[in-house]
Amino acid sequence: MLCVLLIAWQPVSVGLSASRALDRIALGGLPLTLVLMLRLLVAAVGLAAGLALFGLRPGALTLARVALVASAATDAFVYLTPYIPSNRAPGETPVFVAASLAYHAAWLVYLSRSRRVRAAFTQES
Repeated sequence: MLCVLLIAWQPVSVGLSASRALDRIALGGLPLTLVLMLRLLVAAVGLAAGLALFGLRPGALTLARVALVASAATDAFVYLTPYIPSNRAPGETPVFVAASLAYHAAWLVYLSRSRRVRAAFTQES
């Protein structure tokens, strides 16, 4: 499931949000452009992590953890700063940040504690 989310959902999600923000680059300028580039980079790392996990590659767990932490940090940055325009109502931002952090933390815990993951990557450590 994590592989599918990293390979398909994250790039699609970033692509959709980037396409909504593209018409605002003239107003947002360099900060908006840099945030969009950061999100694309994080999505690319997530895609690489998903492919590595799917292929049971050495270093896949480490790359997946890095991708999840980078994605959580980027989400928090996007939600807490005004660089990416949003239509969230006042007071919703803490809910979005908490949900994003909980989602990423749950996957990190799964990667750390799952017997199935441990059995698949025993040669890695």
